Amino acid sequence: MANDLVFVPLGGVGEIGMNIGLYGYGEGRKRRWLMVDCGVIFGDPAFTPGIDLILPDIRFAKSLKGSVEALVLTHAHEDHFGAVLDLWPELKCPVYATPFAAALLEAKRASEKGAPKVEVREVRQGGRFKAGPFEVEFVPVAHSIPESNALAIRTPAGMVVHTGDWKIDPTPVIGLPTDETRMRELGEEGVSAVIGDSTNALREGKSASESEVAASLAELIKGAKGRVAVTTFASNVGRLRAVADAALAADRQVVMIGRAMRRASDVGRMLGYFDGIPEFLEPNAYGYLPRDKVVALMTGSQGEPRAALARVAEGSHPEVTIAAGDRVIFSSRAIPGNEKAVGRVINGLVAGGAEVITDRTHFVHVSGHPRREEIAMLYGWLKPRLVVPVHGEELHMHEHADFAKEIGVPRVARVGDGQMIRIAGGEPSIVDEVETGRVLKDGKVLVPQSDATIGERRKLAFAGVVSVAVAIDQTGEVASDPEIRFTGLPSRDDEGEPMADVIRDTVLDCLDGLPRPKRRDAGAVATAIERAIRGELNLVWGKKPVCHVAVLAV
Repeated sequence: MANDLVFVPLGGVGEIGMNIGLYGYGEGRKRRWLMVDCGVIFGDPAFTPGIDLILPDIRFAKSLKGSVEALVLTHAHEDHFGAVLDLWPELKCPVYATPFAAALLEAKRASEKGAPKVEVREVRQGGRFKAGPFEVEFVPVAHSIPESNALAIRTPAGMVVHTGDWKIDPTPVIGLPTDETRMRELGEEGVSAVIGDSTNALREGKSASESEVAASLAELIKGAKGRVAVTTFASNVGRLRAVADAALAADRQVVMIGRAMRRASDVGRMLGYFDGIPEFLEPNAYGYLPRDKVVALMTGSQGEPRAALARVAEGSHPEVTIAAGDRVIFSSRAIPGNEKAVGRVINGLVAGGAEVITDRTHFVHVSGHPRREEIAMLYGWLKPRLVVPVHGEELHMHEHADFAKEIGVPRVARVGDGQMIRIAGGEPSIVDEVETGRVLKDGKVLVPQSDATIGERRKLAFAGVVSVAVAIDQTGEVASDPEIRFTGLPSRDDEGEPMADVIRDTVLDCLDGLPRPKRRDAGAVATAIERAIRGELNLVWGKKPVCHVAVLAV
């Protein structure tokens, strides 16, 4: 259909994280495009060993060859802007963001050697800009990071509201609440579609306010006898401010521990979010303060093994210790999949004598996403003709869709990554499908998900590796004892024989069984030895390791 408005997610649908989507206006190949967000998800050691970050595959956006007018960032959480530095060079379009998101992106760039200088144009909350056929308005919403926005995207075909991450919180600790007045005005103007957050669509009622969490934290810090440590998401500047206010009221000083938290707090202070709060101290001040005069703000709320709190829990942090009588507050909730890692950290702290407080027993955390009552309120204000659930796993989006129907939204449509859906300018329907996927950040290198590296690492983790070097002379005789190295195998087999002897005997037996002419074929010899080793180890151990064989002709 001519000049319709379409939406195609490239990530963030069917999962929590890696949010990225494209809006297209126009006819067929003449469409102009607007990208919203460009986020990451974190690797899982069990499935992607050695991979810290997973990025969206933007091959479709690259294929548009200059038709992407702009990239708009709703806010500065990693799952919405964490892939910008890696992927922007493939687009090189203008990037629009609020001052906080722009400053945090610049701070990240400065900390990463070789990161590109991104062209960022700042737009304050409530502001607007034009990019091709799109007019985009930043509408303030409450969330767990400063300056979060829904986007009102106007085109000649109609207006869509992209909610981003949001909740209704009339009393956030810092920043603006969700702008009900403006949302109602948009509803009166006419909203063709809402592309909406599904994260908490299973939960009834309303989310509590950040100010309520702040009051609870203040009581816990005031009532502590020894040292206090608080861990939370580094980017939750409102929570950092709440802890800082509580420390000030309790006559304690705040020590900031962790690079990510320091980076976010520095940006927050630069923009005035810590006005009236003394400068945070460096980690080396921790040990010199009286036990009842310190609050440590630490990274590591998700059990990250290299984060400050994990190192403290295992006793390996060079400057920070937690002992009996100290209180550790997890002002966070474990992201699904991180429960075991968080549990390990908590157990380490408890074993050291600390009192650990979590949201299981105290009111120390609240979500930044809307529950069902809030979703109903927003849709009542906006009166959308169509709702498309995104930002959630399949169950979240299914429940979001059903709930939207229950509360009277005229049309609800489901979409998956790569499915292009018409949302204005005609009947809602899937009009095309594009290629999507994932790109793995392996150290500093980006590799496709299909790369053999990850499968090989999983094999190494399961059964180890054996390396053998054999020298054979021109007559086909073995010139010297085989050189054998192995990693990840038990030292002895099931009968107690040294594994090195098992492997050496297997190599020599294999060579003895090969005719002299065949021994002159290095490739055939290597293949035969590899098969023999894997077969023998499967018999005596029950596993087949990765096996590398080098045959040298001398």
